[in-house]
Amino acid sequence: MRKRAALLAAALLAASAAAQAADGAERQPSQVRIVEEDGRYRLLVDGEPFHIRGAGGSSRLQELAARGGNSFRTWRPEPTEAATFALLDEAQRLGLKVTMGLEVARERHGFDYDDPDAVAAQLARLREEVEAYRDHPALLMWAAGNELNLEATNPAVWDAVDDIAEMIHEVDPNHPVMTTLAGIGSDTIAEIKARADSLDLIGVQLYGNIDTLPTALEETRWTGPYVVTEWGPTGHWESPETSWGAPVEDTATRKAELLQERYRRDIDSDRTQGLGSYVFLWGNKQERTPTWYGLFLPSGEATPGVDAMQRLWTGSWPANRSPSITPPLLDGRGATDSVTLAPGATVEARVEAADPDGDALAFRWYVLEESTATSTGGDPEDVPPEVAVATTETAPGRIRLTAPAEAGNYRLFVEVRDGHDHAAYANLPFRVQAGAADD
Repeated sequence: MRKRAALLAAALLAASAAAQAADGAERQPSQVRIVEEDGRYRLLVDGEPFHIRGAGGSSRLQELAARGGNSFRTWRPEPTEAATFALLDEAQRLGLKVTMGLEVARERHGFDYDDPDAVAAQLARLREEVEAYRDHPALLMWAAGNELNLEATNPAVWDAVDDIAEMIHEVDPNHPVMTTLAGIGSDTIAEIKARADSLDLIGVQLYGNIDTLPTALEETRWTGPYVVTEWGPTGHWESPETSWGAPVEDTATRKAELLQERYRRDIDSDRTQGLGSYVFLWGNKQERTPTWYGLFLPSGEATPGVDAMQRLWTGSWPANRSPSITPPLLDGRGATDSVTLAPGATVEARVEAADPDGDALAFRWYVLEESTATSTGGDPEDVPPEVAVATTETAPGRIRLTAPAEAGNYRLFVEVRDGHDHAAYANLPFRVQAGAADD
C-alpha cells in the first residue's frame, strides 16, 4: 500500500510539474519592439513585423479575427483578474494581440494631479495590474490613460504619465507604452516631449477631421511612432445640426464609405510613422444615439462598416454583405431640413434600401426621445426612452406615422435586416411643436 501510495504521489507530483511547465510555456510573453530603420518605424512581435489591423472593444472577437483583424484595444482591465485572463486567453486562441488599457484618472472627472498621495495610490494600483498581466503572450502593448488631454489644464498629468511609463518599463521590459490623445495639438505634444519622454509612442484619436492628421504631425513636430487608436464615423460634435441643435447622423452606408476613404487616405498611407489603427467601435454603445459609433446594432447584426473593414483588412468582401440604405425622409423632408411637425400629425416616412445579394429585407421603424446628454469623451449615457407612435406600413420602406402628441424633440430610426445577421440603419431628428403646419 505504501509503495502504491508513493507511486501515486510521484505521479501526481510529475503531473503537477508538467502542468506548471505547460502553463509557463503558455504564459511566455511576446517580445514586442518598435524599431526604426531608415527613418521608418516598425512594430515587431517576436522579431516579425506586425502592422495593427485593429478595433476598439473586446466583444465579437471571433468575428474580428474572421474579418481579418489582428488586434483589439481595451480601455481598462476587466472587473476581475479571472475575467481579464479569460479575455487574454480568448485573444491568444484566436490569434489576436491586445493593447491593454490602463485606467488613468482624468482631470475633467475631478482628479487632482497636484495631490501626491492620490497620484502615488494610482501608480501603485497600476503596478499591480501590470504585474498581473505582463507575461501573457497575447499582450501587445500598454495604453496608459485615454484622452487625458481632453478638458485638462494641469500639465502635471504628463509627469504622472511619465512615472507610469517608467514603472511599466521597469516591471515589464517586453511591451511598449503609449497614452492616447483626443486629437493632436502642439501644446499637448510639447508637454509630452518635455514631461513624458518615457513613452514609446502615442495614440491619436480623430474622427471627421482625421484628414488633418498629416498636417498636424508636421505642425506639432511629432516625428516618432504613433497608432490611430480611435477613428471612425464623423463625430456628433462635428456633424451638421438641425435648427434646434440636434446632430445629424450619417447612415450606416455612408459611414462605411467614409471608413474606406479615411483608412486608405489618412491611415494606411502612412507606413513611416504609423503602426496601424483601431477602428471605433467593434460593438455598440449609446453616445447621442444607440447607433452612432457601433459597427454592430445593439441586437447584434453586423452593419456595412464591418464589411468595409473586412475589405480594407483582407482585400475581399464577405460572401454575404449587409444591405445598403439611403437617408430617410419624413414628410418629404430630410434631416437637415429641420423637420417640425404638429402634435398628432400623420405623415409619411420613407427610405430606400437594397441588398447586394438579393436577400429579402425586413424593416423596423421606431421613435426615441432626443438625447439630452452633454457628456464628452465617451462618458456613459442612457438610451433615451422609446416613444409609442402609431405606424402603418404602406410598402417596403414606407410607413404612415402619427407624430407624438406632446411637444418635444424626437428621433425616427429605421433598421433594415437581410435575415443573415446583417443590417443597415438610418435616423432623422424631428421636432413636435404646437402651431407647426400639418401638410
